[in-house]
Amino acid sequence: MPSNKLSYLAETLIGSEIVKLGADIKEKIKQGNNIYNFTIGDFDSSLFPIPLELQEEIITAYKHHFTNYPPAEGIEELREAVAEFLLQREGLQYNTNEILIAAGGRPLIYAAYRAIVDKGEKVIYPVPSWNNNHYVHFTEGQHVLIETKKENNFMPTADEIAPHLPGATLLALCSPLNPTGTTFTKETLEAICDLVIAENSRRSTDEKKLYLLYDQIYWTLTYGDIQHYNPVSLRPAMKEFTIFIDGISKSFAATGVRVGWSMGPANLIAKMKAINSHVGAWSPMAEQHATANYLKQTENIDAWFTHFKAGISERLNRIYAGLIQLKAEGFNVDAVAPQAAIYLTIQVNLVGKKTATENILAKQADVTAYLLDEAKLAVVPFSAFGAGTESSWYRLSVCTCKTQEIDAMLQQLKDALQRLL
Repeated sequence: MPSNKLSYLAETLIGSEIVKLGADIKEKIKQGNNIYNFTIGDFDSSLFPIPLELQEEIITAYKHHFTNYPPAEGIEELREAVAEFLLQREGLQYNTNEILIAAGGRPLIYAAYRAIVDKGEKVIYPVPSWNNNHYVHFTEGQHVLIETKKENNFMPTADEIAPHLPGATLLALCSPLNPTGTTFTKETLEAICDLVIAENSRRSTDEKKLYLLYDQIYWTLTYGDIQHYNPVSLRPAMKEFTIFIDGISKSFAATGVRVGWSMGPANLIAKMKAINSHVGAWSPMAEQHATANYLKQTENIDAWFTHFKAGISERLNRIYAGLIQLKAEGFNVDAVAPQAAIYLTIQVNLVGKKTATENILAKQADVTAYLLDEAKLAVVPFSAFGAGTESSWYRLSVCTCKTQEIDAMLQQLKDALQRLL
């Protein structure tokens, strides 16, 4: 009988760890449990609906029958609107032939990997980080992992990156970072840019460039005194080597609207367009027209960010304060002060503890299960983002969090911690 084996990629690809955890949570809910689900990097649209003006633009676009195929690079109106938005709000200057539109950030990341990385070539990325391990696997690249540290807010440093640059094809970075909600400082990012520029200056004309993939999909969501920095503004020479990943998914709670954009060197953008055209990863025509019109509404966007960011920041800070209070009371938990995005980095360090039934939490997976079973708290371990399986750190996402449930969640967590021996 013929073998049921499929391609090497299909046989070796690991499914989403977050999706697997989500299935466990759904089963718990199905059994009648009230779970505080902080795993999802997607917005509860009843809590965080998209901007009303964007919604109206989408409806209008469908009424105008914008339902056919869009150009592979995205409609001209949207690329012009993106260019103006970036210039006004970030000081970045890109021509329309240096901007590519796609159905969110994922197809753009995939296209960038496919356009740059050949089999066996080195890809440098920090862990924890979102999905770089899977994209390297797709391209059969060589994984070069940088295990980040709490003292650096889980952001990689120039000193950690420098030894790996010779022979590397791609350096994949994200700021604000998914899963940590932390950001690069100006000095750290400048130092990394200087390394990339120096490495490319050293390479001969027949060698591949070292490109920087810079995912800044959360860049508008910073809190307090935190500022977002990007490579090209800090070091204009980086424009030749940088591919940005950006879009409306997180900035406007529009994850399902599927409008993302990439900016980069025109020749690379053209190759990414060709790859996406074969995959069919276009953003829908109506949503493109709607986004183009919405991005011009400066006052409405300013009002949106004021309201939207306040809601996220409140949730992050209240949970952070609650965890730090538990730490002060002697429980083995910790958290990193929120800086950006929709995530809080928390630590639950319980390996070796005994449950009330004398079961030992022997490994971190047992801790994750205990949190879900006893505290009814679902968070994503950093191991789902490429970190070691015994990391005691977790991503907590607040985009489905109801503010009125925060105190109850913290109390339930405290009760579960108190039951450990």
